[in-house]
Amino acid sequence: MKIVFTAKGTTWEDAMDPRFGRADYLLVFDEESKELSVVDNREQSQQEHGAGPRTAQKVIDVKPDIVITGNGPGGNASRALEAATLDMYVGAGEMSIKEAYDAFKAGKLDKA
Repeated sequence: MKIVFTAKGTTWEDAMDPRFGRADYLLVFDEESKELSVVDNREQSQQEHGAGPRTAQKVIDVKPDIVITGNGPGGNASRALEAATLDMYVGAGEMSIKEAYDAFKAGKLDKA
């Protein structure tokens, strides 16, 4: 299973970014290979409009099964992710990436 996290940094110890569209990074964890890769999304923080759909496209491009974020995406991004049949989990905004992963595995995050 491949999981995307919205993140403020690039490691397991870094904080989740509660924002979806303007998250600094997208961390991609492949549970099968145990590989953690990074998608730089910092350019979206400067965008006045459309950051959510552009970030959603970046997420879709890495072909994950699950997205874990803090507050969830806005309407346009949400529709794009739903069309790609991705499962979204929210409520991880105040956690580290590792804590969010552990909370997901323990069933403690809310499915959006």
